Amino acid sequence: MSGHSKWATIRRDKEKNDSARGRVFSKIIKELTIAARLGGGEPGANPRLRTAVAAAKAANMPSINIDRAIKKGTGELPGVSYEEVTYEAYGPGGTALLIEVMTDNRNRTVSEIRHLISKHGGNMGESGSVGWMFQRRGLITIPSSQTDEESLMLSALDAGAEDIEQVGDEFQVTTPPDRLETVRAALEASGLTPESAELAQIPQNYVPVSSEQARSVIKLMEILDEHDDVQKVWSNFDIPDELMAAL
Repeated sequence: MSGHSKWATIRRDKEKNDSARGRVFSKIIKELTIAARLGGGEPGANPRLRTAVAAAKAANMPSINIDRAIKKGTGELPGVSYEEVTYEAYGPGGTALLIEVMTDNRNRTVSEIRHLISKHGGNMGESGSVGWMFQRRGLITIPSSQTDEESLMLSALDAGAEDIEQVGDEFQVTTPPDRLETVRAALEASGLTPESAELAQIPQNYVPVSSEQARSVIKLMEILDEHDDVQKVWSNFDIPDELMAAL
């Protein structure tokens, strides 16, 4: 299982917990707001907003919250102005980190992120230091209980998907960034219900980590993911399945 696949799966599992729902809603609201600000408030004409709305519905966010966030983005309602920033860093064991944030105070956020990374065995990198190790791709997950690999492959590849991989009890479908919505729509039209669909940063290579390093990496990823301004964290760590299960 690839590094990005493991963390993406861990993150989604955590987001299912009631204790994490408020934090998930906060991240989705920020994404709805900035997507509407950049591309307009009509999901049909704004692919990024359409993806955010789908994520909100998958998280069972009330429609009134979705509408309010969109209207704040378009200026119909007053709201906070967020700035998108991606920080690059090195984690334990020489792993690479991409940290996507939305903040209303860049100086505060970068100071807090730097402190968390340093405290847990990593260090901030310069712009471009690790970004080249990742490729932006669409990532769609389908529970394996819904379909088999051959049927999924026919539907996904015909719609423009690049690859399909079974990871545990789910299939992960990767697509070019501009085909994410097309592939998801095709899968839904074939009767499938994606568990998630997002733009992901896929590592081009992976860094094996030791048992002790693995614990440190996972702890750092969890702490960063829990930060209010962090939207998503991506890494190229590679942890063996048996060690992952023990952690």
